[in-house]
Amino acid sequence: MGKLIHIGFGNVVNTGKIIAIVNPDSAPVKRMVQKAKETGMAIDATQGRKTKAVLVMENSQIVLSALLPETISGRAQTEDGQIDEE
Repeated sequence: MGKLIHIGFGNVVNTGKIIAIVNPDSAPVKRMVQKAKETGMAIDATQGRKTKAVLVMENSQIVLSALLPETISGRAQTEDGQIDEE
């Protein structure tokens, strides 16, 4: 299991399973999110806030976050945002 990073509101994801962290504003990403919601493959971790980042996971799941993509990628690259796996 890879490192776990905080994506907002007490939610964490495994960095080893992330394929991409993208901005949700483009039409293709909006279609991808809508299709994932329809098929039950979307995980909404925004706590009702505006979606600012979409994490594409390797098992075809989509994770929606209220944090900016830059914030999440920064946490994935540093020790500060990581939580111990124990």
